[in-house]
Amino acid sequence: MTTRVAIARIHEYESTLLDAAVGVLLEEAGYRPSPGRSVLVKPNLVNSANAAVSCTNALVVRTVCERLLEGGEKVMVADSPAFGPASQVARAAGLSKAIAPLGLKVVGLKKPRKTMLPCGIEVGLSAQALDTDLIINLPRLKAHIQMRLTGAVKNLFGCVVGFRKAFAHNRLGEKGALFREMIMDLPGALPPIITLMDAIRPMHRTGPVKGPAFDLGMLAASDNEVAVDTTAYMVLGATPASVPLWQEAVRRGLPGSDPADIDYPLENLTHFDAEGFVIPKKLDPVRFDPLRLAKGRMKSLLRHFRKSG
Repeated sequence: MTTRVAIARIHEYESTLLDAAVGVLLEEAGYRPSPGRSVLVKPNLVNSANAAVSCTNALVVRTVCERLLEGGEKVMVADSPAFGPASQVARAAGLSKAIAPLGLKVVGLKKPRKTMLPCGIEVGLSAQALDTDLIINLPRLKAHIQMRLTGAVKNLFGCVVGFRKAFAHNRLGEKGALFREMIMDLPGALPPIITLMDAIRPMHRTGPVKGPAFDLGMLAASDNEVAVDTTAYMVLGATPASVPLWQEAVRRGLPGSDPADIDYPLENLTHFDAEGFVIPKKLDPVRFDPLRLAKGRMKSLLRHFRKSG
């Protein structure tokens, strides 16, 4: 079964070609305007630290939102960072300022709904994500010290509400295979998804927060998030054995996990030079520090009580 991934070369976020490229990529990925439809725009909002590199670029998010609003969609821009409110991370990333002229603001994904995944793990997925008609998934490609490389599928982990992600990391951290299974089960539990990956300046060397940017100049889009990730992994010269999430996708035989089954209607992989991109060699355990987790939860509760008061 052939899967289509549309990719385009954009060397700078400020490029005058960004708007046209986003429009073409979304169309190639299957997006068609539907006035009145509810659409969740899901950027990658990780942390306020190094937000210019660790988060999806604000101009990419704004351009996507403009397209959706032009199509008459009801747009909500939201994420659920593991630590810190989405609004705070969005301000640090320049996203709040970028979308304010559109009448939009970034909100946190809340209202956890218990959802049993096929792997046997129960997670608290946001009702806001589950009840939307369409998710526009906007990951930022990056190196990751726990997963080696992450992108489209991992970004959907942000639909798990707040501190529950940290608990999932801790609870499954010593069971790497089970954690990978949980991540790969998430797309099937969510509404229809169209992915547009920000790989114009991905993070390398380390991640998902503290690494430097690498000039790659790529945007990639598809209605198959696995295929988008596979495309990025191929550009970076990775193999399934070296990337846990890709390995899990291949083990399952998921559509989009085999490079031979991906068609590129626009640019092809040879147009991108990833020489010098550093992929982490040694992986750390998939877990959060318990003390940091507890402190983060206390801060969240305090904010809630202050608002309630």
